[in-house]
Amino acid sequence: MKAVLCFPVLCVCLWGQWGLYGARSLTADLRAAAVGDVVTILVVEDAQASNAAQTAEQRNSELRMGLQGNFQQLGAGAGWRFQSGSDIRGRGETSRTERIRARLTARIVAIDTLGNFVVEGQRTTRINGEEQTIRIRGRVRPIDLGPDNTIPSYALAELVLIYEGDGSLSRAQEPGLIVRLLRLLF
Repeated sequence: MKAVLCFPVLCVCLWGQWGLYGARSLTADLRAAAVGDVVTILVVEDAQASNAAQTAEQRNSELRMGLQGNFQQLGAGAGWRFQSGSDIRGRGETSRTERIRARLTARIVAIDTLGNFVVEGQRTTRINGEEQTIRIRGRVRPIDLGPDNTIPSYALAELVLIYEGDGSLSRAQEPGLIVRLLRLLF
C-alpha cells in the first residue's frame, strides 16, 4: 500500500528532475526554440579596410598690359605685368585590419514577430591581471542554427560585437595624462 502511494510522488519528483529535455525521445530535435534556450555563436570576424586619396592641383594666371611704340627714335613704352601661380599636392592613406576568433554561448532573450531569435551573450576571462570581455547581440533565423545549436557570427542580423580589455597591459598602451591634455587643447 505504501508503494502505491509513494509511486505518484516519486513520479512527480523524477519528472521535475528530468525537466523539459529529459522527457524527450532519443530521436527528438534538441535545437533551441524558446526564450531562455542557449545557442553557441562562433565569432569569426575578419575586417579589412583601406583608403587612399591623392590630390594634385596646379593653377597659373598671367595678365600683361603694355604700350610700345617708336616715336621718332625716342622710344616710348609703358606696361605692367601681373603673374600668379599655385601648386597644391596632397596624399593620404589609411589601412586597418581586425581579426577576432571566439566561441561564445548566448541566450535567446526574445522571439520577434517573424519568429527570429534575439540573442545576447557575454563572456569574461581574466588572465594574468588582464580582463577580456566579449559581448554579443543580434538576431538569428531558426533555420540558420546548426544541429548542435551553433551559428557563425556572420549569420547574425543586426550584430553588435563588443570586445574590451582592461588591465595593466591595456593601461600601459594608453597615452599619459599630459598627452591626453594636449590632445584636448589642440
